[in-house]
Amino acid sequence: MTLDPRRYAPATARNRDPILSVLRDILPQTGTVLEIASGTGEHVAWFAAAFPGLTFQPSERTAELLSSIAAHAGDSGCSNIRPALHLDVTSADPWSVGTVDAAYNCNMIHIAPWTVAEGLMRGLGAVLKPAAPFMLYGPFKVGGVHTALSNAAFDESLQAMNSSYGVRDLEAVVALAEDNGLALQESRDMPANNKALVFRRG
Repeated sequence: MTLDPRRYAPATARNRDPILSVLRDILPQTGTVLEIASGTGEHVAWFAAAFPGLTFQPSERTAELLSSIAAHAGDSGCSNIRPALHLDVTSADPWSVGTVDAAYNCNMIHIAPWTVAEGLMRGLGAVLKPAAPFMLYGPFKVGGVHTALSNAAFDESLQAMNSSYGVRDLEAVVALAEDNGLALQESRDMPANNKALVFRRG
């Protein structure tokens, strides 16, 4: 009996349509879109179906998830999803993606050390084309304060798991992006006390 390689993240079914609504507003009509930290692969399969004129490049640091990404891409029937790349954003090596017309990343920088956020912005500054959009989705503190009690509890649980994890300060993320040539264009409130931060490459 062959095991099903597909994995599922419970939050995906809840957040994919709100995220899709943001992507509809910012993605170009054609070009290549880089998905950073594709996870199970459910997001890229959903989004690629909505944008047949775009080519999606999934990527993931955890090698064990690459087969799940491939399986979800295959099930989608979409021909505009490239094979997933193994990508560690903290690597000193340049990302092997060429230049891209847009990028997005969901629910990563709070479940990782701050060095991951640094590597993310540094890499994006190198691969995004001028004026290309980048969307960062997840929970954030604003002015050092949590936007909801549930986020405060989540932050506490993350730091109990690993002291280098935690819900990030929006202002610190924006400053980091600016240091790498990305300017904040919009901060959009999302369901479940998350935000979608939309940046543009200078």
